[in-house]
Amino acid sequence: MAGTGIPLSPDHSAPGWLDALTLPPAQPGETRHAQVTRTLRTAITRGLLPEGTRLPGHRRLADHLGVARNTLVDALAQLELEGYVQAQGRSGTRVSVPAHPPPAPPTGALPLSAWAQRALAGQIEDAGGEYLVDFRVGQPVPDLYPEAAWTQALARRAAQALRAGQPDDPLGPLETRRALAAHLNAERGAQVTPDMILLTGGTQGALDALARVFLETGRVAAVEDPTYPGARAALAATGAQVQPVAVDDRGVQPDRLPAQATLLYVTPGCQYPTGAALPAARRQALITWARGSGAFILEDDYAADLYHAARPPAVLQGVAPDRVILLGSFSKSLAPVTRSGFLAAPPDVVRVLAATRPLTDRVPGRLDALALADVLGSGAYSRHLRRARAALTHRRDVLVQALAEHLPGWTPHPAPGGLHLYLPLPPGWTELHALNGAARQGVALSPVAPLAQGPHAPAVLLGYAHLNPEQLRGGAARLGRAWQDGRP
Repeated sequence: MAGTGIPLSPDHSAPGWLDALTLPPAQPGETRHAQVTRTLRTAITRGLLPEGTRLPGHRRLADHLGVARNTLVDALAQLELEGYVQAQGRSGTRVSVPAHPPPAPPTGALPLSAWAQRALAGQIEDAGGEYLVDFRVGQPVPDLYPEAAWTQALARRAAQALRAGQPDDPLGPLETRRALAAHLNAERGAQVTPDMILLTGGTQGALDALARVFLETGRVAAVEDPTYPGARAALAATGAQVQPVAVDDRGVQPDRLPAQATLLYVTPGCQYPTGAALPAARRQALITWARGSGAFILEDDYAADLYHAARPPAVLQGVAPDRVILLGSFSKSLAPVTRSGFLAAPPDVVRVLAATRPLTDRVPGRLDALALADVLGSGAYSRHLRRARAALTHRRDVLVQALAEHLPGWTPHPAPGGLHLYLPLPPGWTELHALNGAARQGVALSPVAPLAQGPHAPAVLLGYAHLNPEQLRGGAARLGRAWQDGRP
């Protein structure tokens, strides 16, 4: 037909052509309209319906595909909108684009950036598997979450969050930052004002933001060794040199610090994973080093709210708010689903983070942030922590007693806070031997090796918070049978 701009081809409505067009199974959640549209689009792009092909009449094509005529008409209207077909009145509907060339076979690896390659190199894969008793760390503890207080706070704040018309504050809602500042100053010995707080989706997001702002190739970041692997990976992904600093039974060793560094990541309140608390003299040595080298100390206060004693040590930030950036998260003490975290830093650091945030991140959800303000300000969070700490202390003590019964002579290191126990292995043992022996008895553990850069004494980690006393005792008994000979 002249004037359409579509090359003509023979009528492909013959039975053979029509027989090749079938409706494939629907994808999850796919409507019948979307299913028909996808089928016809695929037939066009793969050449089953070449450019210029006149489609059969609506009723005939609908009957062939087993769909209602209106469904087919809607699908053709969608394809015409996208430019795949063109309706030509009495001449019917014709295909208006040529087939796509077939995809070429993969020619090699993805063209990843240096950042992506470094980030992937820092990942640790979960071994997976099903076990009778699973002591692996990092598991949720749903029976200790304050479900009622949190859901009530969400319900109270839902309408307010939905009605909010003003743009989100890049630091997070002011009332949440005020509640956090009051909590940190009263409970953690911090020196924080609301303008020093930036709300985050968790500690990992805060580490990523700080690493992007302060690190690059040629700079040095220091980390405890062993340490939380997510911190090391975030710092290393920038291309900076990540220098391990050995820890002992009193935490990170200041005399091992590099002469110059931009950032230092530490967990002074409860070293991860050993559980050591950094004494006052070493804390002061870190501050002196930071002021002399111009470094910022990233203080991860991950275990403070789940400390088993009456009060955890005060944060390092309270002594040196000019050099310490305090990191915290409520994902363990409230629930992972909240994605509520924060960092507290000097105001000039916070201003830079707020200005660069729109490039890589958004402000955490207003509803969660407002609910957090209520939970903190109402006293519900403090009441929840008292109950959770008592339960965690009991579970830890049950596990320690059970290990003493079934593994006499072994020396577990129950951390003063957090959700796991550090268990050094006897001389001559390897972590692989210990894990394999435990697995044969149906017990899963976490090794320390993936958390370390340099040499370290072999040890395993036992997460206990998610297990009840019966499971803890049964797991310890199985470890006793697995390691009963005491030899590697």
